Amino acid sequence: MTTLLDRFLQCTFEEQLNILSVRVLKKGETIGAWDLTSDTRRPQHSISKSFTCMAVGLAIDEHKLSLDTTLGEVFPQYAHIANVASPALQPSRITVEHLLTMSSGHDSPPLWAEERAALVEKDWVKYYMSLPLDRAPGTQFTYSSGDSFMLSALVQASVGCTIQDYLTPRLFDPLGIKHVDWDASPIGITLGCAGLRISNEELSRFGQMLLQQGMWQGQQLVPKEWIEHATSKHIANTGSIDWSMGYGYQFWMCSHDAYRADGAHGQFCVILPAKEAVIAITSEEDRMQEILNVVWQEILPLL
Repeated sequence: MTTLLDRFLQCTFEEQLNILSVRVLKKGETIGAWDLTSDTRRPQHSISKSFTCMAVGLAIDEHKLSLDTTLGEVFPQYAHIANVASPALQPSRITVEHLLTMSSGHDSPPLWAEERAALVEKDWVKYYMSLPLDRAPGTQFTYSSGDSFMLSALVQASVGCTIQDYLTPRLFDPLGIKHVDWDASPIGITLGCAGLRISNEELSRFGQMLLQQGMWQGQQLVPKEWIEHATSKHIANTGSIDWSMGYGYQFWMCSHDAYRADGAHGQFCVILPAKEAVIAITSEEDRMQEILNVVWQEILPLL
């Protein structure tokens, strides 16, 4: 099934964009699929963040958390360990919504991959909460894997299990995504910000569930209201064309009336509600805007 993808693939080959797998769904049907070799499970990098968002929404729906829940409420043992000049710069004041919108207040966000690999402190919640903020939370978008990790930690502390275990019966199993592999911190908190390994086809199922506003095979897996809220713009950002359209709750707004989950090295799950379409792409490529440019140029007109 490559007819729909012929021009897309030709352009990505010519530009050496290193695409590994693609799925295009229209009204729930796969209308284009291609794999360079096979559709094996690969790291989805920051697409993991959008799955973490689903866990947050479910915990809120079950009244275990709220958007206004603060780090200090859930982790009172660390509420005052940061040496701050002003109470407004205390990490304990960060809320769930601040973390979801990546507006926690850090100029240099903690817990990037390189820092995680080198960190002596094994309790990353304690480490995160020991760092004074540079500005009051909620004022500015700064992309932060640390914020997404803290969402995972908040859900785990609130529901009593990791978000991997929490999502297994609620999301993964119903979607047919079995035996999920998701990295964890040294003390067993699901990474949340990265580390999820699924196939391109499994990713496309997640996208179709999002397109259907949380519905899957007659079952409401995630509240419709949460999907609508999470995939709407909540904060402004800056960057290239598709990185300056605004940010939701662990989702990027796109040009062409779309939104997406994305991950480093060219992982994408693009949702186009007006076209009733989902585009899932797995890559090994850092030129991510260039990949989206080809999507808009060669796939979008055919939808």
